[in-house]
Formats: sequence, structure tokens, C-alpha cells
Amino acid sequence: MALTTVAAVLAVPTATSAAVVPTPAPATVVSTNPADPIPHARDGETRAFAQVGNMVYVGGSFTQIRQTASSAWVTQRYLFAYDRSTGTISTGFLPVLDGAVNSLMAGPGGTLIVGGAFKNVNGVSRKNLVALDPATGATDASWVGRSDGGMIRDMVLQDNWLYVAGAFNWLNGAAHSGLGRLNATTGAIDPTFNVNATVGRHGTGSYAWAIDVTPDGGTLVAGGNFTLVNDLPRNQMALVDLTGTPTVLDWSSDKFVPPCAAPATFVHYVQDVEFGADGSWFVVGTNGGGGWPAAYCDALVRFETANRGSGQLGTWVDYTGNDTITSVEVADNVIYLGGHFRWLNNPNASDAAGAGAVDRLGVAAVTPATGMPVNWNPGRRASGSMPAGTSTWGSQVPVLWRGSDGLYFGQNSDAMGGEYHGRLGMFPLAGGRTITPKNPPTATTGNIYLGTGEGQLAKVPFDGAAIGTPTTVSQPNYTGAGATWRVSDRIYWSHVVGGMPTGSRLDVSMFNGGAIGVPWESSGYNDWSNPAAMTGAFFLNGRLYYTRTGANALYYRYFETDGDYLGATEFTLPTTGVTWSTVRGMAWVGGRIVYGGTDGTLRSVPFDPTAAPAVDGTAAVVIAPATPELGWSTPRTFFSVQ
Repeated sequence: MALTTVAAVLAVPTATSAAVVPTPAPATVVSTNPADPIPHARDGETRAFAQVGNMVYVGGSFTQIRQTASSAWVTQRYLFAYDRSTGTISTGFLPVLDGAVNSLMAGPGGTLIVGGAFKNVNGVSRKNLVALDPATGATDASWVGRSDGGMIRDMVLQDNWLYVAGAFNWLNGAAHSGLGRLNATTGAIDPTFNVNATVGRHGTGSYAWAIDVTPDGGTLVAGGNFTLVNDLPRNQMALVDLTGTPTVLDWSSDKFVPPCAAPATFVHYVQDVEFGADGSWFVVGTNGGGGWPAAYCDALVRFETANRGSGQLGTWVDYTGNDTITSVEVADNVIYLGGHFRWLNNPNASDAAGAGAVDRLGVAAVTPATGMPVNWNPGRRASGSMPAGTSTWGSQVPVLWRGSDGLYFGQNSDAMGGEYHGRLGMFPLAGGRTITPKNPPTATTGNIYLGTGEGQLAKVPFDGAAIGTPTTVSQPNYTGAGATWRVSDRIYWSHVVGGMPTGSRLDVSMFNGGAIGVPWESSGYNDWSNPAAMTGAFFLNGRLYYTRTGANALYYRYFETDGDYLGATEFTLPTTGVTWSTVRGMAWVGGRIVYGGTDGTLRSVPFDPTAAPAVDGTAAVVIAPATPELGWSTPRTFFSVQ
């Protein structure tokens, strides 16, 4: 809440950007305890995974591998396989490559397609792209795909099309710059895919760095070091229509045009892209250092796939505060991200934890609805007894990949989840948990609770249009209370507490219509806020809406109930016709805001956060005037079915 007034570093949503209000949905997060029987690699980094049958294939720039922390190192450069059930390294799959592997794909017909920065495979020329026998590592001589002019950085398989991205100018002897499409079965080039990413930033060579394709195969998103796609201005990001002859879509964002902190180092700052499960949105992870909010530097950003035009803005942006994101993965309605960040929800400081910052060391999970972190925090943390010669921290998590049994991670260090995991590992799906979104009651008939004294509430029957006869209820746990809102089986409330930095904190109490439970602090990450400044509040679909002392606006912040994390950025909702500075107490009831005021009157008004304005005061109606028994002029107001 601007509660301690913290300047918002994101632009206030316009009518256009406010039109999409994603709704939180049930999600499943993997375990925070990495699986144990996973081999280790040494030097370089792990960049890619694939699975064929029961075998997991691991690619990167490493040069040695070993079975356990005490095993001897064995030289096996760039690519190896292991049994996912036992963790046993394959002694039959022994391909020989002379350069790093950047991308792996389980191909049709039981092949393993490998992309990277190599010239020879198994002693034969195979430039940057090859298909292998997943049992032996032998080259599939019938597969003709080649990247003649430069490395392959990323690949996506959709139907029988293999989409490739990289620093090439030629594929299979045909001119292609940065992007291409091959027949996945044969490796033959598709001549109808004529989409070229050209002209690198800051006078450097162009390349495509990351791609993804919607599950229906209709749209491709590409990110990388380019400023033109088919001679159209597309700085670092482009969308391509794949439904017919591939065509560059009318979509671009100015947020990838300005440089970040060090353009000579961070030539391009788009590091990874990934579509959501239904293809309606995608996320982008970036590096770049300082430069926000003019540019999306060191941030995770959601965009809507169907939006068109120039100047596209993110649906939401989660800033790390000057730390890199290098990989993203979307699975089970969760967005996972990896890098060398230390915090999320951190737009208010650079290279430090600002107001709202949530500790997340190098790996995290956020909700697609708001980009807020959920309560999943294994961290790239070391154990107390790491093997000699290992690294506890590094700059990269080049890959996060959801396999059949969990979330695989590749890194350029050896610590994860307080354990030794040399360059790679996996968070198993077994031992994970389901996240069920919480919301206020959906019923329109229940009770409005109104603070009438210290530790005392009036319970007032309410049918959505009129109130009934109140009864007074003693609530000894509810003292020093301010703005209050109901979510699921509990209430959140402003609690004046001594010793807090702002004099108040956001507390939680269980409540089902009887006694309000003993309160506890919602989260230590919210200590920067001053909830006592709120004059009314309600929660809906991942957002905390509120009014505050001395301000004539309806505000909101993101609020994630899985962890109770409060968003660091304050937004102003477009409204008209309501004097918000006079509001005292609010509740959301059946699509309307029910609110009190300094005149003691209870009113309601329709509420639609996707509309502009979200609230039109001309539609407000009076529910009840002030009476000697009830004056609707306190922030201590909430609605409950019970």
C-alpha cells in the first residue's frame, strides 16, 4: 500500500493494458528437495535435457561426469545419458562431439536431435545439428539437417516440424538468418518458412537466442539479438503466424529497444521465452542490469499472445532488482525461472532488497496470473559439506525443463536446495503440492461485519441489497484492527503492533463466523508496508484493492495468498464518480463494491476490473444510512457468508 509511500516504478495501467486481468487457477509445484540418484558434471554448464523412453539425455559445455559425489571423474564431453529410474550413467550411449550442446529434442522415430556449436560428430562433419541413435549415440546418416553458417541455440518440436534458432546464416545450404524450420523426420529444410532475424544490436552480429511455439502450432515467439525480422522493426522480440505461410505478426514492444546498464556486455537482454499451456500468453526472462522501467531489464514479463500493434506492454512485470534471469519453464500452471537473481518482487531497489523484495536465490516459481512468487524456495544453496573443488554459486541456470517425472535444472555451479548437485539435477513431481487459489465468498447473502468498538463487531445480515437487524459480537483477538478483508476461511487485517517499522502489520486470523482466531503475521516480507494507512480494502483474484488516507483513488497491489506476499508496486485503477478519500471500509459482494463513508452511509457500486472505468459512481446506490446503532464509517468492515 503506498502505505509507506513507495513510488511505483511501473506505469499505471491504461485502459488497454488493464483489459486483461488473469484469474489465478489451481497449480502444482514440484518438490523443493532435489532427487538424489542423479549424476554430476564438471566444468562449464548444463544447457539441455531430453527424454527418450526411460533415458534422460544431458547436453552442455561440461567435459567430465561422475556417478556420485565420491566417484572418480570420467571424461565425457558435452553429451551423456542416464537411466531416470536409477540414475545410472549409460555406458552404451557414447557420442563424440567437438563442441558444446545447446539444445536437445526427442525426435520422431526414436531419434535424438542435437543442436549446438560443433563441427564434427563421431568423427564425421555434422555442423551444429545432428540426429543420433539414442541407444548408441551413433549418427543417423539419413537425417540431413545441417546448420552450415553458425551455432544452433534453441529448438522446438511441434507436430513434425523442427523449429531452430541460432547464429546461423545458412541451413542445409539454403540462406536463413537466425530462424528456420525443418522436417523433423528427415531434416529437410522447409522452403515455405522464410522468416529471417537480422541486424544485431549495437553493431554486432544478429542471432535468435530463444524460441517457443504455441501448443496448437499456430504462433512462434522468438527472442534474441536482432532489430529486424523480414525487414520489419522487431527489436529483440517477434511473433510469427504459422497457420499458413509463415508471416511476421503485427506485434512489437518498445520495452526491448533501449539499452540496459552495459550494452557492450548485455548486447541483447531477452534470455528465454515460453508459452503458457493454452498458448494465450507467453513469458520472457531477461538480464541486462539497470535500465528499468524504461526497458524490461532483469525482469520476468508476461504478454498476451493475441494482442496486436506496436508499443506492447507486459500484462505484469516482476523485477529482480538488477539480477539476471536466464531460463523460464511453464508447467502445471506454474512459471519456473532460474538465474543468478537474489530476489523477486523487487522494483524499488538496485542490487539490494527494496521494499517488497522476496528472497529467492537463483531459482523460483511464480503464478501466471500476477507474476508474484509462490511459497516454493529451494534456492541455489550449498550444503555444509560440499565436495572439494565444487562451486556454490554461478551466473547461470541455462535450462529448466519439465520432464515426465519432475523439473530438471542445469547450471554452471554445483549447489541446489542445500545439497551437492554438480551442474545438473531434478526437482521431482513426487513430494510436490497443489496450490489452490483463495478468494472471497461468491455468495451475495451473508453478513457484513462492522467494527463498533475495540474487540467488538456488529454482525449485520445482508442479502446483497438490504441489511437486517444487527447483533453485537465480542472478538477479543481483534484489537488494534484496521482495514479487514475475508479470503476463503480466514480474514486478513491491519493490526497496530508495537515494534514494527511502520507501527502496523498485516495479520491473518482464521474465521468461519464464530470467534476470530489468534492472529499471526502474514509474512515477514511485508514489514515495509503500513496497512494502518488503508481506509478500506478487499481482495479478488490475486489483487488487493484498497483506499488510503489522504488519497482520492482506488488502488491495487498484487497479493499472493500462497505465501501471503504483498506486491511491491502500487497501481491506480481507472474509476469515475466516487470520492475515494471519503471511503471507510469496503467489501466485494457478488460483483459489487459495498463501502462505507465518512458520512456513515453504506453504499454499493458495480465493479469490473477489466473495464475502463472499473467503477462508475453514477451507478452507486445507497444500502443503508447512518443510524445511532450503526455508522458505516470504519475501515473494520468485511463480508462473510457465515
